[in-house]
Amino acid sequence: MLPRLSPDEDDTAARPLLIFAVTGMGGIGKTALAVEAAHRARARGWFPGGTLFVDLRGYDDDPVTADQAVLALLDALGVRDRDLPATAERQYDTYRALLAERQDQMLLILDNASEPSQFLPLLPGTDHHRVIITSRDRPDALPVRLIDLESLAPDDSVALVTRALLDTDERDERPEREIEALRELSDLCGNLPLALQIATGMLRRRRHRNIASLVTEIRDARDPTTVLDRGSPGTDLYGRSLVLRPVLETSYRRLPPEQARLLRLLCVAPGAETGVEAIAALADFGLEATLSLLEELAATHLVTPVRCVDGTAPAMRWRVHDLVRGFGSGVVAGDAGLREEGEAARDRVLDFYGRWADAADDRLRWLPGMEEPERFADRGQALAWLDGERAGLVAAVAWGREERFAGSAVRLAQCLGEYLYSRRYFDDWIAVAEAAREATQLAGDRLGGAIAWDHLGVALREAGRAEEAIDAHTQARDLYQATGDRESEAMAWDNLGIALREAGRAEEAIDAHTQARDLCQEAEDRHHEAGAWHNLGNAQQEAGRTEEAIDAHTQARDLFQATGDRHREAKAWHSLGNGLQDAGRAEEAIEAYGESLEAYREFEDWYGEGRALHALALAYEAAHRPTEARAAHFQSADAYTRANAPTEAAQARAAADPPE
Repeated sequence: MLPRLSPDEDDTAARPLLIFAVTGMGGIGKTALAVEAAHRARARGWFPGGTLFVDLRGYDDDPVTADQAVLALLDALGVRDRDLPATAERQYDTYRALLAERQDQMLLILDNASEPSQFLPLLPGTDHHRVIITSRDRPDALPVRLIDLESLAPDDSVALVTRALLDTDERDERPEREIEALRELSDLCGNLPLALQIATGMLRRRRHRNIASLVTEIRDARDPTTVLDRGSPGTDLYGRSLVLRPVLETSYRRLPPEQARLLRLLCVAPGAETGVEAIAALADFGLEATLSLLEELAATHLVTPVRCVDGTAPAMRWRVHDLVRGFGSGVVAGDAGLREEGEAARDRVLDFYGRWADAADDRLRWLPGMEEPERFADRGQALAWLDGERAGLVAAVAWGREERFAGSAVRLAQCLGEYLYSRRYFDDWIAVAEAAREATQLAGDRLGGAIAWDHLGVALREAGRAEEAIDAHTQARDLYQATGDRESEAMAWDNLGIALREAGRAEEAIDAHTQARDLCQEAEDRHHEAGAWHNLGNAQQEAGRTEEAIDAHTQARDLFQATGDRHREAKAWHSLGNGLQDAGRAEEAIEAYGESLEAYREFEDWYGEGRALHALALAYEAAHRPTEARAAHFQSADAYTRANAPTEAAQARAAADPPE
């Protein structure tokens, strides 16, 4: 939305500020917005006195001073040659006097200012006129109306490029034919208008090539600016060079040393958005010092605070624009000293993530009698921290493909399995497990490799890739056998059995779970024995051995109760309910599902809650209790929605209201 420039003359108490500052990172479109606002305002008759425009070139090597700018403004007002006062002081006096005498309201645009000293002397000495200042830096100390510009929305970026190409040649079919490539191009340009303008010019020049060819070229580059600037089509409508890197370089060079260092380190952070604690670890600063530096960088629009969804809490995460990130990474890569600075920062972040992910994982796995984990008082706190840091945690594990970080990345990956499983982030878990598997090879960690294979198998199975999961669990089992780790071998057998059952090989699954159960009994590991009994019961039920399944699930439930594992007790109750339902014991099944539902809710296991409610609805239907069944289906849909399971949610809603 364009700024309102015309005050309400009938309501001076509600009159808006007379000076507007349009701020944003270089290339965001500040000048274009200011000029467009001026054109529309003139068209509406708001400024019959006309518009004065001066480019202060604040980020050039030789910026325009206020003394130089006032000469240009006086010239535009008709004061030149012998009429021009001899001294700067008299020139300012003449300039302000002319504006004060003007009855027709004017608009003054002071474009591209980097310092208040460039524009403060040029402000009119009257409130009759209006001023727009554009700058990459927020003038927070001044009483002006701030209009911060952000990158375009992805759909707006696509529309911008499409319109520009069709305005040039209405026969250009590429935008319609290559919509996905166009979306990726917009993403690679960071939805920054300047980058999109350059990319559009390149597409016009290479009109016989497809959009995908440019996408590939930019994607393969470490820094997109190198490709875009190399193919830049020249200048814009204002005569300015269409280049990105110099814009970013000037903003970076102007930073004080501590801010420049923090920006560089943010550019090598594992995620696009990073929490303050992780940034403090990157920089090796305290939280308050880190937050102050981030706020200073935000004032230059080189980082952006990411606000909470409801907008009520202060921002706790910070984002670097993708093009700034690419530029900063290139700066670090090009200097040996900065590379070591960046590597040391990454070590600190891995230590930070490793410590707290381990504590959060301990809380998620905690059972009565265990030592209390540090920091996280309950499961909800652990999940909240993991949810907030998920993108960074997953990206940090990928660093394990570099030998320096392999060991730390493997340990971090092992702390994420329970969380990613419970939240059903299976794509992330596959990426984490595959990166960890590669890292164990670099670190020469055979046991870690077995764990990575086992985690990968579970993630693949949950993603519906059962045959691949069987191969992964077989690899894990063989590695555990080679290392002599009998307890872990039991878990690999158990996981292998689940994958076999998912693949429709129930009898083989029964054999695998029996192996797991026997190994757990041999090791007197009652907790994992409970899991093996539970999975054995599921396989027996799949094979049609219902009474054996009921006995196995009863054993599992009792052992989980004895070991205090309330969460897995919920799963055992659910499976026991399934067996009872198959045996035609509907009321007992309803009771079992109710016990399961209560326990799932204690752990905020939304997917488990959805499954329990779905099963409960079917049991109600079998017991001819339709009203309760319909309510359970709707509750199941709500739980599945919270669990990021839209397919299951849609199925539950459809079951609640079946077609006539």
